[in-house]
Amino acid sequence: MSPVHVVALGGSLLRPEEADARAMWMGQLRQLMVHLEGNGRRIALVVGGGLPAREGIELAKTSISAPHRLDEIGIAGTRLNATVLQQVLLDIGCDVAPSVPHTIDDARSLLDDHHIVVMGGTVPGHTTDTVAVKLAAAVHARHCIIATNVSHVYDKDPRANDDAKALTDITLAELGAIVGVGQPLEPGASAVVDPVAVAVAMEAGLDLAVLDGRDIRRLDDALDGKLFDGTVIKA
Repeated sequence: MSPVHVVALGGSLLRPEEADARAMWMGQLRQLMVHLEGNGRRIALVVGGGLPAREGIELAKTSISAPHRLDEIGIAGTRLNATVLQQVLLDIGCDVAPSVPHTIDDARSLLDDHHIVVMGGTVPGHTTDTVAVKLAAAVHARHCIIATNVSHVYDKDPRANDDAKALTDITLAELGAIVGVGQPLEPGASAVVDPVAVAVAMEAGLDLAVLDGRDIRRLDDALDGKLFDGTVIKA
């Protein structure tokens, strides 16, 4: 089987509040998938929950306190977003797996028969970052790309610190010092990279890349192994 690329697409990239920008982004993503498939590449897109997941969790919080039940709602949001992208790609004739897998094993199996697999979450406690890293390790991907709505990993939270510095080349240990290692996020919470995903990458010895997925050119460059505007994280 040809090498597999794994990309965690943050749910924020399907931003419903920016309909025009989202439509343009979706068209560019479709073109990229057609290009990759045409070159015989295989790719797994692991899609985050974004607004549907957050709204569902917020709605349920008044009645549900168990974190794993709230996580199940978030997972349903990720699978909704994954189904949207899957159907968009099927509609233009891409060789996309006809089902949205619910496990790493199922996704790996589908990649044997299809150029593109789109999935969401799997189990409570694992964000789609973690799912993507686990899948990348399982299929021996060169790295796992985290495409989100920020351009880089920063040395501290840029939303709260005007002097936060964008980092272009760091190690997994340095990333762990910034975001934590192995501590699950609260349902609906987010970080530039999920701490559980960092722990999985460390265990697997897997390189990561973080970039602003709103700019499809950056994702294209990263998939091609070219220099890209973002953060490279070495194992």
